[in-house]
Amino acid sequence: MDTNRSDEAWNALGDPSRRAIVACLAERPRAVGELADTLPISRPAVSQHLKVLKEAGLVTDRVAGTRRIYRLNPAGVAALRDQLDTFWNRALVGYRDVVEKQDVVEPPAQERQ
Repeated sequence: MDTNRSDEAWNALGDPSRRAIVACLAERPRAVGELADTLPISRPAVSQHLKVLKEAGLVTDRVAGTRRIYRLNPAGVAALRDQLDTFWNRALVGYRDVVEKQDVVEPPAQERQ
């Protein structure tokens, strides 16, 4: 997922209704009507949110008769997870560096007595 698409994905998840849709789709694929029945928003609103999520690469759809079935896009979700893992790993390295500096600068309490 390129940087622009990843920005779109994070922005898409900034909306609580879209996060709720993603949470529902994490359980299983669903049609717009099923999502609307589950959520406190209308079918047209669900469709608009799904359009944004699809453009952001987080959701895919397939035609099943007269309905479209939406599901999470594993590649889009994995790209966001990779970004979070990168942020988390950087934070842990920074934390380790601070702790190691403190160990060098400040001797343990027993040695100071």
